[in-house]
Amino acid sequence: MKAAVYYGPGDIRVEEVPRPRVGPGEVLVEMRACGLCGSDLMDWYLRDRAPLVLGHEPTGVVVEVGPGVEGFSVGDKVFAHHHVACLTCHYCRHGDYTLCERFRETHLDPGGFAEFFRVPRENLLIDTLRIPEDISFEEATLIEPTACCLKGLRKAGLRPGDSIAIIGAGPTGLILLQLARALGAGGIFVTDLVEYRLRAAEDLGATLALNPSEEDPVRAVRSETEGRGADVVMVTAPNLRALETGLDLCRRGGTVCVFAPTPPDAYLRLSPHRVFFSEITLVGSYSTSHLETREALELIRRRRIEAEKLISHRFPLEEVDKAFYLASRDKNCLKVVITRGG
Repeated sequence: MKAAVYYGPGDIRVEEVPRPRVGPGEVLVEMRACGLCGSDLMDWYLRDRAPLVLGHEPTGVVVEVGPGVEGFSVGDKVFAHHHVACLTCHYCRHGDYTLCERFRETHLDPGGFAEFFRVPRENLLIDTLRIPEDISFEEATLIEPTACCLKGLRKAGLRPGDSIAIIGAGPTGLILLQLARALGAGGIFVTDLVEYRLRAAEDLGATLALNPSEEDPVRAVRSETEGRGADVVMVTAPNLRALETGLDLCRRGGTVCVFAPTPPDAYLRLSPHRVFFSEITLVGSYSTSHLETREALELIRRRRIEAEKLISHRFPLEEVDKAFYLASRDKNCLKVVITRGG
């Protein structure tokens, strides 16, 4: 079968690889669509694991069922989460499923950017979902990123009526915007350097969509919040400048959520004096769990998340290199999806 293998920066090749064999409790899925995530473009995050098959937002059709599988049949339309927790360890008992040791050890085989992928027993039992007929395969690729955003907003403690600043209007930022609106947020302020994405934010209901190279976002947000700043700040851009801006946008007593990783050698200068006297909370939110994926699916089904509006480009698996080039070099795009006809 064909799979897109990542070897390094700018080097992703469609190659012939062995088709996975299913074992007891497993299923084989024919990929129909798989979203390209921002983390798929972070070479520092990938280089020590290369070569590997990326793609962790896949949907498809079950084409083979292993012995002992219950609840799934050939022909089922599914989404499969690439990581699942053990549900019994210290972290899981505290609800910190993404910190579970098994969470990072579980993977789809070989990955979503392949003609077929195997869903291991644990993933099938804990976080593989049937996709309703009224949701397309492409729309369902937004389940995982929507679930990540739900988890992030909960960790940040967003409440009805709160103001929220979202730094970065890529797909994640625009999902956060829609969720904030659905959760009853007050002012929703979005910043980005790309006008194309700012217009998308306006179309989806942002109170303000600002380009920080043209307008001071701190002054603009404070003018909209009686001088306070935002109650919650979600930083989706993976750089220190964005984090610094996020801290400046946050009101006293507010929360800043680090929603995208920086390289491990990047450090932020932080004033404990300011954190103490302003009582700012700084939280991180990595990935998502089986709890949020189910909610995400329902939000997409009810059109509270307008998934179709977020998909700007589609590429067949054979042109995955073009998809990566577009997503990394041309920011006039939103969600890029890799597809395969069935």
